[in-house]
Amino acid sequence: MKEEKDICKESTFDGIYTAWVVSLRNFIFFKCGNTEKAYDIVQDAFLKLWQNCKKVSPDKAKSYVYTTANNLFLNEIAHQKVVFKFSKNFTNKPDHQDPEFLLEEKQYGERLSQALADLTEIQRTAFLLSRVEGKKYREIAQILGISEKAAGKRVCDALESLRKKIEKI
Repeated sequence: MKEEKDICKESTFDGIYTAWVVSLRNFIFFKCGNTEKAYDIVQDAFLKLWQNCKKVSPDKAKSYVYTTANNLFLNEIAHQKVVFKFSKNFTNKPDHQDPEFLLEEKQYGERLSQALADLTEIQRTAFLLSRVEGKKYREIAQILGISEKAAGKRVCDALESLRKKIEKI
């Protein structure tokens, strides 16, 4: 019984937080590519651990926090998909679009998604940081822990790969 209540002690919880916050934030950052979002997800995961401290034993705390953070990340992705679908359905498109155009648009989206998925993890991350979030090579280099020149190379390699894969569009 004493073991179940240990995690509810502030000193024990602080030790768990200190031990795993950095590695958990890095784990989530590698999944989402956004430092602020990763930090928010990690904070929510530790908050859930604190709220359920009586139910979680100290030897299961690490697993609990990682699983919770991963689930929060997946919930965030699912929410983004819903928002994207909603916004896509309510854009100001004419009601009488050509079916051929719609088919080509769908095929382009599928090709682009596949081409992005085929990039290496670091190329995809660098490309998305550059093109989607508008980060400069210096900022990308800091986030990824590489040189500025290497960040530029990753983005250029990603662009070249994407051009080759979707050149017929």
